[in-house]
Amino acid sequence: MPTKLLLLDCDSTLSAIEGVDELGRLRGPAVFKAVEDMTNAAMNGGTPMEEIFAQRLNMIKPTLAELQAIGTKYIATVEPTAVETLDKLRAAGWKIAIVSGGFTQAIMPLAKFLGVARVEAVVLKFNEDGTYAGFDETCPTSKSKGKNMIARRLRADFKAQTVVMVGDGASDLEVKGDVDKVIGFGRYVVRPKVKAGADAFIMALEELPGIL
Repeated sequence: MPTKLLLLDCDSTLSAIEGVDELGRLRGPAVFKAVEDMTNAAMNGGTPMEEIFAQRLNMIKPTLAELQAIGTKYIATVEPTAVETLDKLRAAGWKIAIVSGGFTQAIMPLAKFLGVARVEAVVLKFNEDGTYAGFDETCPTSKSKGKNMIARRLRADFKAQTVVMVGDGASDLEVKGDVDKVIGFGRYVVRPKVKAGADAFIMALEELPGIL
């Protein structure tokens, strides 16, 4: 049977929050606003990811404990139809992976909660005392077109005949061409560029089985 692969964004898709913005919020209103503005500029497609990735993290310098707290928050704010939908899609033969410009250590608890074994995100580095020590710059999703590279790699790894990307942001939309279909997601934020450019647009994950 041909393998079908579903790639899901995490922030504002599988969960209501943007993890990096929540980390920014811990540093007070000014940092939160600056981080949120940078996130939106990238997600709306105006700013290359490389320009803001290190900048946001250097402003926040998240600790390991704070990152783990975001992991808990992801589960608390999980998209309400996610668990049932993913179970239904797995039963229909879909393989599922999370592909995100967010942070691996924060996303892993949500992935485990959702029963998703494969996570492609950005690994943060920490000193022995848990203070921030940078990020792994070899992680593709810290850069523009990074999700494209991951999509090609996962297609090969899973020997997938059909690959579909679901997400809310410009980085999800730009995977067009390296997947068979891009489905825009708007429950938490509707980005006009994504809505206009996606092959389909949904407001809840429960709509996915009908489209796939």
